[in-house]
Formats: sequence, C-alpha cells, structure tokens
Amino acid sequence: MAPIKPLKLPLAAAEVDRAAHLRSDEKYLSSAFSDGQVLIFFEEKFAVINDQVLFLKGSTLGAYQSQTDYFLGTKDSTAFFIRHLVAEVDNQFEYKTLRQIGAFLSARDIGLTVHAQGLANWHQKHPRCSICGGATNVVLGGAVRKCVDDQSEHYPRTDSAIIVLVKDIQDRILLGRQKVWPKHRFSTFAGFVEPGESFENCVVREVGEEAGVQVSEINYLGSQPWPFPASLMIAFEAITNTPQLARPDGDEIEEIRWFTRADMKAAIADKSLILPLEISVARQMIKAWYGTGADIDLVGEESWR
Repeated sequence: MAPIKPLKLPLAAAEVDRAAHLRSDEKYLSSAFSDGQVLIFFEEKFAVINDQVLFLKGSTLGAYQSQTDYFLGTKDSTAFFIRHLVAEVDNQFEYKTLRQIGAFLSARDIGLTVHAQGLANWHQKHPRCSICGGATNVVLGGAVRKCVDDQSEHYPRTDSAIIVLVKDIQDRILLGRQKVWPKHRFSTFAGFVEPGESFENCVVREVGEEAGVQVSEINYLGSQPWPFPASLMIAFEAITNTPQLARPDGDEIEEIRWFTRADMKAAIADKSLILPLEISVARQMIKAWYGTGADIDLVGEESWR
C-alpha cells in the first residue's frame, strides 16, 4: 500500500505576486487602479460572465476607493484589485459563488479569487477594534485595518484545520456523513486545530473523536486555502490498525462507511454516494487514493454540504 504523493490542490494556485512592498504606496495604488483589472464582489459572490470571473478596468469604475478597493498584487505589469460592494449598485452583473465557478477558473484566477474572498470576508466581519471596540479604517491596500482611537493594527485571520484520509491495512478508506449534509453525501474527516495543538496531534484527536479509530503513519499531503470563510486546510493521510472500532460519534458524524475502490465505483453508479466538490481537498484526496480512472468512475453528483 503505497502512500499518496503530495497533492496539487485546486485552490492552492498562486501565479500573482502579492507585491506587499506596494501596499503602503497610496500614489501607486491610486494610479494602478485606473489601469488595473478589478473583480467585483458582493454578498459572498463574484460578478461573472459564462462562469468566469469578470474583470473590469478600474477607470470604468471611477477613482480608487481605499476603504472598499483591496489590492491583490501584480502579474506581467498588470495590477489586480477587488471592489467590495456593501450594497449592490445595480443588477447589470450576474453573481456566482466561488464554489459554483471554482472548477472552471484558470490558476491565475483561482489565486486571485481565493485571496479576494478571504480579504472581503474578513473586512465584512471585523469592522471594529478587538481591543477597544472603536471603529477601524482599511489601510495598506486592504491588508490591514487600523483603529481610529488607539492606533492598533489588525490583520486578517486564518483558521488552521486538518483534513485526513483514513485508510486501513487493506487500503480501504473510511468516510463519514455529517447530520447537516444531504442524504448519501460522505467525505473525509476534518477539524480545527486547537490552541497549543500540533497538526499531527489534531489528526489523531479528530479521527478518534469523530470515527473512533486510532491512527498512525501520518503523512502530509499538502494544503490549500478554503475561504468559506477563513480556513487553511492542511491535508494528511493516516493508517488505522483498529478498523473494527470505527463508529460515528453520533453528534457531528451520524454515519460512516468503509470503501474499497470497487465499492466506491458501484456507489457512484447507483447514486448512493455523493462526493465533495471537485475544488475541495477531500475530493482530491479521494481521487488520488482511487488512482487510474478516477476522473471517469467518480463522476456523479457532488455537494459542498
């Protein structure tokens, strides 16, 4: 049973230079916005055309607005921004979520949209100072918020979460179903890293809590941002020598199933299994385990919840 090789994860693409050295240059940001390419974001959705994110030249949107226009970086001398609308100006655009369009985007646009959504979500949910409760302003091109009263600086947070593909010595994989998910929707196990906890210890704890099995031979597979709203998913595979102890916790996980490759192919065919989204770490881990034929055999209904 060979370990899975490091994964190339869809949302981990990074082709744009974030150019942090330019964030403090207001003159640059103002002029670059005019000639730059701007994404439009409103209520967790991007303006799109034919399932591709829509880029507008900044000059068509008016002047640079430091409180709602966030700098994303540069590529080939082009500057990229996101305009974060707090109210829909008009209905000229079609809007879709990153979950809906992510599988259709180029590596460049994936990197931009993940960065953009992460920033926009954070600004939306952290308008005030966590120290004194005062109002904060956007500074450094959207990378920081600064308190008007005590001058403290606040940075976007990212919540670390592990996600793990559990296998037994027969190379079966164990998947679970949460209560809030649609019928037949199964996925790998995941959970947030707690204060003072290593990734490896979190893997052992989460799998033990949710599925009841003990794991070892923990192997790192990769990581990717998951801006729904602000996570970084750190992917592992692990082996259990106690498959007979597998059971759902009854709280978060209400059903678990062991799958061989033949089991999974049959379950997809008879629609008794719904897999996670193509852009998810879970889907990519499952496909890597399945191996040859995954892009054909595992095509079916998919769900993010």
